[in-house]
Amino acid sequence: MESDEELVGRLAHGEEAALAELLGRYERPLSSFLYRHTGGRDVEDLYQETWMRVVRSVERFDRERRFSTWLYKIALNLARDWHRRPPPDASDSDPAGDDSAELARAEAGIDVSRLLAQLSEAHREVLILRFYHDLSEEQVAEILECPRGTVKSRMHHALAKLSERVKGAHA
Repeated sequence: MESDEELVGRLAHGEEAALAELLGRYERPLSSFLYRHTGGRDVEDLYQETWMRVVRSVERFDRERRFSTWLYKIALNLARDWHRRPPPDASDSDPAGDDSAELARAEAGIDVSRLLAQLSEAHREVLILRFYHDLSEEQVAEILECPRGTVKSRMHHALAKLSERVKGAHA
């Protein structure tokens, strides 16, 4: 089986089959990554934009590095931009449906998406990359472009904040 980096090399030479293989390998993990960052909104748009950016900049990819790290970095930057956009107009959604769905999740137990959304961007990113995508601290540090010690510190603080919120919710 070819490595991701070999496939990227083939993609850089215009081989569409290489893109199809990469899409197949990363469809679920990338969609899950974006879902966790956005609470499920605009996932398909962000997913497509991530791959469009991969294709547009494939020539600049350094094949000495890991493709997955580069892919998640692109997706993370798009998710960060997405969070900076103003929220959609409240009149565009069905408030009764949203409330009932929220109530159902609350009754089912801890709403992890809601808890993650309450964290700072830096804390949320570290937890999603490390625990949901099982990336090493080194890989997380590379994606976030920060030292490994910063990753550890952010994880520690994020977990402490989540613990406080969970305890407060069940008090």
